[in-house]
Amino acid sequence: MKRILTMTLVALLAACGTKTKAPDWQMEAHGALERYVKAFMAADSRVESAEFTRAREQLSRTGDAGLVARAELTRCALRVASLVFEPCVGFDALRPDAPPPERAYGDYLAGKVLPPDVALLPPAHRGVAAASADGAAVKAIEDPFARLVAAGVLFETGRASPDVLQLAVDTASSEGWRRPLLAWLGAQARRAELAGAREESERLRRRMALVLGEAK
Repeated sequence: MKRILTMTLVALLAACGTKTKAPDWQMEAHGALERYVKAFMAADSRVESAEFTRAREQLSRTGDAGLVARAELTRCALRVASLVFEPCVGFDALRPDAPPPERAYGDYLAGKVLPPDVALLPPAHRGVAAASADGAAVKAIEDPFARLVAAGVLFETGRASPDVLQLAVDTASSEGWRRPLLAWLGAQARRAELAGAREESERLRRRMALVLGEAK
């Protein structure tokens, strides 16, 4: 699960070269954030809410807006990866005191990063942030979580081709991520319906029912 937390507190803490025992708040925030991500991907809303609250409480003890902003950006990135597009309220409240890379990533998740700020993004997302980005840029991303986020950004900005949707479905399926898989299958089904592809839409709806445990 650590690989899907590249842009979060976990990566920041892991980058620390100290061999001394980490403070309790770091260990507790780390564990809570990992459990939060797992619960979100599994669509376990009760655990998700409790673990995020726990992680944020631990991070807030430091008074470091950058650390708390990373947790909030993780929350927003998970939503984008699952095609939930709404204001990143938690991050917006911290934005004035957040470091430039966090502000750039917040803009990217909202589909409005400015060209001068692209260099501040994580390397995996810089190609997708370009106006000419397509499915090839998403496919080139090795990390599955980053790939889903990038696909979500393209979808949000109206640039997601059928290949991007299929790549997102395949990624979520291979990782066993229930929530984003249902979201992307739903997007495929809606496109099929709009195109009048009834059989394809019905096939996708059956697959969604299988994921939900409703298949007979």
